[in-house]
Amino acid sequence: MAGRRPTLKDVAARAGVSRATASLVIREERGPSAASRERVRAAAAELGYVPDPTAQVLRRRRSRLLGVVFTARDAFHADLLDGLYPAAEERGYTVVLGAVSPVRRQERAVQALLASRCEALVLLAGRYGPAEMEGLAARLPVVDVGRVGAGPAQVDAVESADDEGVAAAVDHLVGLGHRAIVHVDGGEQPGAEERRQGYRDGMLRHGLAVRILRGDNTEVSGAAAVAELLPDLPTAILANNDQCAVGVLDALRRQGIDVPGRVSVVGYDDSQLSRLAHVDLTTVAQDAAEIARLAVGCVLERVEGEEAPAPRRIRLRPHLVVRGTTGVPGV
Repeated sequence: MAGRRPTLKDVAARAGVSRATASLVIREERGPSAASRERVRAAAAELGYVPDPTAQVLRRRRSRLLGVVFTARDAFHADLLDGLYPAAEERGYTVVLGAVSPVRRQERAVQALLASRCEALVLLAGRYGPAEMEGLAARLPVVDVGRVGAGPAQVDAVESADDEGVAAAVDHLVGLGHRAIVHVDGGEQPGAEERRQGYRDGMLRHGLAVRILRGDNTEVSGAAAVAELLPDLPTAILANNDQCAVGVLDALRRQGIDVPGRVSVVGYDDSQLSRLAHVDLTTVAQDAAEIARLAVGCVLERVEGEEAPAPRRIRLRPHLVVRGTTGVPGV
C-alpha cells in the first residue's frame, strides 16, 4: 500500500468485513453490529484512511432504495417480502414496493420504481422476456426471484427446484397408496411449467396416468377444477400453489366430501395460508427467508460495486411439509 492512498476496500480487508459493511460504518449508517463497527474504525485509524469528500458528495445523492415488484394477490410473495425487508435494512437500504395486479401491469410497476430512483430491482416471478430483461438490466442491477427455467440468465436469479418439489409431493401421495392423482396447474404463471414437468415426471416414474387441469393460482381455479372433476373424483389433487389448493379444499368441503378421507389435497409454497389451523395443508415448502436474503445479497453486490461474477442462477431445494390434508385413499 506504500505510495498510495488507502481505500475503503483496504479498510474492509483489514477489518475482515465486506466493503458494503465498511461503507455503512464510515457513513455512520445503521446495519452493522457494534463489533463490526469497532473493527472498521480501528482498521481505518491504523491505515490512516480518510473518506474522499468528492465520493461522499456523490453518495449523498444516492437514494439507497431497493425496488421490489410483486404480485398483490400472491400469498407466497407476502412471505418473501417479510424476508426482503430485514435483508435490505441490514445493508442500509429501504424497500419500495411496486404491486402487480389484474389492473396494473408489471411494466407500470417497474416504471414507477425507476421514477422513484430505486438503485436496484428485485423481481418476484417477473414476466420479462430475455430482450426486455437485458434492456432493464442495462439500466440498473436486477435479480429475478422464483422464475424457474427462464432460459439463459440475463440477470442474477434465485429460485427453487420446483420440479423436484412437485415430484416429492407425487412420491408422498403414491407412498400413501394413491394412484389417481390430478394436477391443477398454474397456467401461464411463472414457474408453472416446471411444476407441471415435475408432476409428469413423478407420475410416469410410477407408471401412473397423467391428468392436468388448467388453473391460474387462484382459489377460483381450484374450485373450478373440483366442479370439472365431479362426480368422478380422483383420490388426490395436487395444486400448483397453496391458494389454488385452498380453493380445492373449500369446494370439496362444500360438497360434503371428506378431506383426506375421500380426497387428499397438496399445495405448494408453504405460505402462511397453509399453516392456518382450519386449513392445515400438506404442501411443498420454499425457504422464503433464505431466498430473500440471497436475492438482496446478489443485487446489492452489484450496486455497491463489489466484485461479482457473470449473472448467477442460485437454485434451492424445497421440501415437503406433511399436514392434515393427505392420508391413505378412502374405500
